[in-house]
Amino acid sequence: MTMRALRELAEVLEDLDALLKNPDVGVELNDKGVNTSLAMTIVEGLRAYVCGDKQGALLELGTATEEIATRMAPPAAGRAPS
Repeated sequence: MTMRALRELAEVLEDLDALLKNPDVGVELNDKGVNTSLAMTIVEGLRAYVCGDKQGALLELGTATEEIATRMAPPAAGRAPS
């Protein structure tokens, strides 16, 4: 990838961050059951990965994946759903 391509990619990720912080977008995503904080964590993981920071990507994407899986899991017996 050229430096220009990397700058363009960084700009797209910044635009995505800004969109995820937009309250109107947040409402629409929330209506679909999407947590914007988790979405931003995923963007951070993608940013880390495309910048070559595989450890950072693993941390961010792993955190998001675990949280999504936890939220999708059926509630344990005797535990109220979150």
